[in-house]
Amino acid sequence: MTIRPIRLIGDPVLRTPCDPIRKVTDGTRALVQDLLDTVDDEGRAGVAANQIGVNLRAFSWNLEEKGGIGYILNPVIVELSEEVQLDDEGCLSVPGLFFPRARSAYARCVGMDLEGEEIELAGEGLTARLIQHEVGHLDGALYIDGLERSVKKRALRQIRETL
Repeated sequence: MTIRPIRLIGDPVLRTPCDPIRKVTDGTRALVQDLLDTVDDEGRAGVAANQIGVNLRAFSWNLEEKGGIGYILNPVIVELSEEVQLDDEGCLSVPGLFFPRARSAYARCVGMDLEGEEIELAGEGLTARLIQHEVGHLDGALYIDGLERSVKKRALRQIRETL
């Protein structure tokens, strides 16, 4: 069991778009196991590969509503609702800070598993927020990028003071 350290804001890997996984290898399997082990820690809902320093398109989740722990390779968001939810959001890479962030109320992504079979992760509420948050990581974005202007200004100040 390997719980990998989480990269923090300021680390360039978090701002680099991740490469697609072109072939499932032993390295891919080890990455998935590390993602599953790392997300299986108290208070964690999701972990993107670049948060553990790997520049590949994969993330894991830990959601009771989705049966616990899972993963997806090469996720692509294929559906977002027009309805928006505004809720506090946090990030392991920006520890201890939460800010109100608007996200689509429903999201659906598709990707593949280690056998190359297509899988889907979809839902409302926390699941929708997680999909958008983790795919954002894989695109080189952090949740603070989408904050409302005045909230973002406050967030950046708190990040500078805290980290």
